[in-house]
Amino acid sequence: MSAAPLSTESPLLVETAGGITRLTLNRPARRNALSRELIAALDAALEKTAADPESRVVILAAAGPVFCSGHDLGEMTGRNEAEYHSIFEACSRMMLRLRQIPQPVIARVQGVATAAGCQLAAACDLIVAVEEAVFATPGVKIGLFCTTPMVPIVRSLPAKVAMEMLLTGIPITARRAHELGMVNRVVPADQLDTAIEELTRPILATSRLTVEIGKTAFHDQYALSESEAYQRAVDVMTGNAMTHDAQEGMAAFLQKRTPDWKNR
Repeated sequence: MSAAPLSTESPLLVETAGGITRLTLNRPARRNALSRELIAALDAALEKTAADPESRVVILAAAGPVFCSGHDLGEMTGRNEAEYHSIFEACSRMMLRLRQIPQPVIARVQGVATAAGCQLAAACDLIVAVEEAVFATPGVKIGLFCTTPMVPIVRSLPAKVAMEMLLTGIPITARRAHELGMVNRVVPADQLDTAIEELTRPILATSRLTVEIGKTAFHDQYALSESEAYQRAVDVMTGNAMTHDAQEGMAAFLQKRTPDWKNR
């Protein structure tokens, strides 16, 4: 284990064991709202995790019945323009870091995920949710359109569905989110951790370097045209093929043996 859990008074609990880093939002009394302190703690933890050789997969979890209710509105009223810009910029930087770290990030959604909380889940690489979970972007109802949450959401859902959520604030169920491709698995609450383990186990069995190369390329190609994406993919796959682990993996397949990864 490379890091002991933080104090239970901390807004974020961090623990790494068995190749898995677990980040737990720890403001259950505030519905795990993203205070400035929690945003900073998440960003710092993700940055540290990115450089941790013992960490292969990140699980983003939450304490209590709510995954995340979005920005802490207690901190959001009466601010000046520079302060609002600073809050949204810090939150966006943290959300981007979820994409940028080399480890796959799995959102463990055990309850409601709204506004920036929905954004937080959507910004993760994979989502496993309980049957009772719902996803919503209700900012329009309080006069603050969910514009920054929109960024990963519209990349996770069909545009018309995302626009409906944003314009009406009406939530979608975990089942509906699964049907639309935003959520990977929906399970009963007592099977949530088992379902996550079923995803982490095969990732932990692969080459760390190969996963890092693949995750980076996956997100990079989103911003490219199809032809540019292919050009980028050819370059990445060529470099990947030249690595020790790719050569070892192909040889192991041909020799019908388990690969011995250099980069675990």
